[in-house]
Amino acid sequence: MILAMIFDLDGTLVKTEWLKSLSYAKAIQLLSPKPVTTEDVQQVFTEVIGRSREVVASTLVERFGLQEATRERMADTQAQQPWQVLTDVRLKIYSEMLANAKVLRGSQWPHNVELLRIARRTGCRTALASMSSREQVLYILQVIGLANQFDVILTREDVECPKPDPEIYLQAARRLTLRPEQCLVIEDSPVGVQAALAAGMNCIAVTSPFTRQGLRVYRDTLVVRQDPRGKPYYWIGGEAPTGVREDGTDFGALAKGYVSITPLQLDLTAYASLDELRLWKW
Repeated sequence: MILAMIFDLDGTLVKTEWLKSLSYAKAIQLLSPKPVTTEDVQQVFTEVIGRSREVVASTLVERFGLQEATRERMADTQAQQPWQVLTDVRLKIYSEMLANAKVLRGSQWPHNVELLRIARRTGCRTALASMSSREQVLYILQVIGLANQFDVILTREDVECPKPDPEIYLQAARRLTLRPEQCLVIEDSPVGVQAALAAGMNCIAVTSPFTRQGLRVYRDTLVVRQDPRGKPYYWIGGEAPTGVREDGTDFGALAKGYVSITPLQLDLTAYASLDELRLWKW
């Protein structure tokens, strides 16, 4: 039985991945000697979304030929690597974006936030597992009014290995004093889904314009089935458990790997129909 839900932040509860992509685009446009479009930067950003800051920035420096431009600025900064120069420029732009509370409040994914609130109302434990800095995470949660919605908050300062390493999710389970299989993760990025599954947890992959393509490879990772009584069940793997008939009525003996989250009383049909929250259904 699921006793806790663990949420990612960027791209899952709030559309900060969109803001991050814009900040990277503006930073690259400032550094690049050649014209670069926002769309070009966002396309590359989709390939590394959810990765560590170093991986994202290093990839963008290489793809847009910013090695020389960033090295020229290293002498005037505390940066020791070209990617750190891009990061410094990008963070200044991003901080200005986050300073606009109205923009942040209007950038929430409403259905994912409602899922969090449902979990809290029904007594389900909740945690946040984000690879953003603690300062940024706490600020965003305060602005959008979700600071009091989590029993545990973990950020990149709490772990040594970033996603797709499962460390942050395993640590969340330990702090919740639960087993991994008792946790359901809500994630938007391919690396986040990898981390959740590597931790031995159940995972709902929610898509955004940035992650939809990358998540297609995981379309068989989460199978959602709703029995005639309206109670949702989840299992990991692309094959139906032995003994479950095609009409979904044979739920007398739940197969190994089945996880009931009936205490949440989720309306899966409504969620599955929304572009903001795609559930892969059997």
